[in-house]
Amino acid sequence: MINRPDRKEVRAKRQQRVRNKISGTADRPRLNVFRSLNNIYAQLIDDDRGVTMVTASSLSPELKGTLARGGNKEAAAAVGGLIAKVALEKGIKIVVFDRAGYLYHGRVKALADAAREGGLQF
Repeated sequence: MINRPDRKEVRAKRQQRVRNKISGTADRPRLNVFRSLNNIYAQLIDDDRGVTMVTASSLSPELKGTLARGGNKEAAAAVGGLIAKVALEKGIKIVVFDRAGYLYHGRVKALADAAREGGLQF
């Protein structure tokens, strides 16, 4: 039997490769995405200070009652729109996108597209 790395190991290597190249600052924070089976989360992070500036998820009070499920593309688009709205209220317009090792497809793409439509620039 061939010894192949599992999906978690492959994603961890991809995540580290991406993280080595990008970093968030106060002027241009890192938009980090985490997806679980049931929910999706997004954060704007200033890596220089080690501070999370803005956060949004499918569990946020603004979205919790409006979503049928928290782990689908519609929920991801709603989270992307919410993070863009909150970021613009705080004066953040330009971000660096960190897909955290996930492929740019499905829920991650839906969140990114909604954030762009909401006014964020990557």
